[in-house]
Amino acid sequence: MKDQKEDIIPVHCPCCRTRLWIDPKSGTVIKSEKAAKEKSSLEDLLAKEKKKQEVMDQRFASTAELARKKKEEARDKFSKAFGSLDNKDDSE
Repeated sequence: MKDQKEDIIPVHCPCCRTRLWIDPKSGTVIKSEKAAKEKSSLEDLLAKEKKKQEVMDQRFASTAELARKKKEEARDKFSKAFGSLDNKDDSE
């Protein structure tokens, strides 16, 4: 008879780097072991934060531009509405 440990298949996940031990007969995970997180250097962290800040600045600028355009459109519609009321008052 085979040893039960020989039947268990170790699997390494390439995405999350978790190591799994699977029983091929039942298909269940016997054991899982998460990989240790890599520690980033200070330069890497600063670069990531700078990139985040740039993205946030771009989003803020585009949101501000969109708000400005909506305000202009509302002002134009308001002016046209009052202009048409003034024209009606003049014709009566």
